[in-house]
Amino acid sequence: MSTHTTIHTPLPISPSALAELRVADDAGRACVPYTATTTDAGDPLRCCLRPSAPGERIALVSYAPLRRWAAETGANPGAYDEQGPVFIHAETCDGPAPSAPYPFTRPGALRTLRRYDTTGRITGGRLLELPETPDDALNQALTDAFTDPTVALVHVRAVEYGCFHFEVRRP
Repeated sequence: MSTHTTIHTPLPISPSALAELRVADDAGRACVPYTATTTDAGDPLRCCLRPSAPGERIALVSYAPLRRWAAETGANPGAYDEQGPVFIHAETCDGPAPSAPYPFTRPGALRTLRRYDTTGRITGGRLLELPETPDDALNQALTDAFTDPTVALVHVRAVEYGCFHFEVRRP
């Protein structure tokens, strides 16, 4: 008996949201770009789903992913609406390049996968320590999440800082 596993697509922050965030973030603060140093190298860029490199112009902004999804869909997440810090390029970039299926997958890192229904309410979550084959583990965790027919989207976050990494919507 063969099993079918869907490959899920991690979504970066949309170009229209990025354009707004490069002016003012979701907390209403002006975007303050800076040049990444060797110390900043590796900060996870949510516009292109890759680590930053020294010399790149980046910004740390407040982002409310569920609020923006709710505005698109008419959902009302209520108290589940939250915002947090994310790194983006200070100017328009090319977005994600074709690469490994999932970004920011250092073995040993802790991730939480928060499941949301069509109203924007949390329907559950999962803690995942990334193993040596992190893409397979993330793919299985996302496949498991979407077996619940009420799940509309999943947010993948870093446990250590609570940072939003990417979103996956129902296939």
